Amino acid sequence: MKVGGVDVGNGVYLAPMAGYTDKSFRRLCKRMGCDVVVTEMVSAKALSYNNENTWKYLDCDPEEVPVFVQIFGSEPEIMAAQAERIQDRFAGIDINMGCPAPKVFRNHEGSALLAEPEKIYRIVRAITERVQVPVTVKIRKGIREDNLAVEAALAAQEGGCAAVAVHGRTAAQMYHGQADWEVIRQVKQALRVPVIGNGDIRGGQDALRMKNETGCDGIMVGRAARGNPWIFREIQAALNGEPEPARPDAAEVCRMILLQSQMICEQKGEYTGMREMRAHIGFYARGFRGSSRLRSAMQQLTSLDELKEILTRFQAEEQLKD
Repeated sequence: MKVGGVDVGNGVYLAPMAGYTDKSFRRLCKRMGCDVVVTEMVSAKALSYNNENTWKYLDCDPEEVPVFVQIFGSEPEIMAAQAERIQDRFAGIDINMGCPAPKVFRNHEGSALLAEPEKIYRIVRAITERVQVPVTVKIRKGIREDNLAVEAALAAQEGGCAAVAVHGRTAAQMYHGQADWEVIRQVKQALRVPVIGNGDIRGGQDALRMKNETGCDGIMVGRAARGNPWIFREIQAALNGEPEPARPDAAEVCRMILLQSQMICEQKGEYTGMREMRAHIGFYARGFRGSSRLRSAMQQLTSLDELKEILTRFQAEEQLKD
């Protein structure tokens, strides 16, 4: 599969998720078989102000290639200028038009743009005229009970985008309820450019079923990847007609936790890194009988040495239970 000339393999994407998909986690997902990673969303306006903290989100590693940067905003000229400014760092520019967060919506950004297809067109056109890399767009079904996805996707295509990712929930749903895959099918039928389906992909069989039911070209995985980068090898196996890989045992999970912790500490320092890892570890621990004790122990975690001791105990306890 290609998106604007960029080879994206089977089109298996890691969705951008604020607070989770930093460089360390993206690298792990690539190692597990993810074809394309996308940065945490970045404010175009903050980039224009040269906000130091915002620019840190642009940090990526050669191991991540191809990596797209996701920007958000509502002012076409500012977004285009910042996209042009950062394009050389990335394989492509992704525009967030699906974020349901209230503070983003109130600024007429993210999913609020779904109600303004003419503005969607202007934003995409302004950016595509200024950059030489592919421009993609991520949208949702709609804002409340409405279905605005097809009109929004057509506006983005008319503006020159190279692909559209569709999350099958409305902004009002946030991440609750069931994703509507029918809307993904409708967008696929309406567009010429590739469509990436997103929502309720929890494993390889879900990915196959979405492709079969919607005809979508690619798959985007978000929340199901938290604490589970192995989901990408499972999806790739399913798409390639290979046997389903074995689920990771406690030893493999502990190794992955430690590896991500080491990466994030190298990137952000031990003080910040270990505090950010607390949320990740909670997801890694899901499904294990000692998960509640592990999560509790992590709340006071401050160093890699402490983490190693906790993981050694956790792994030993899980092996005894087996």
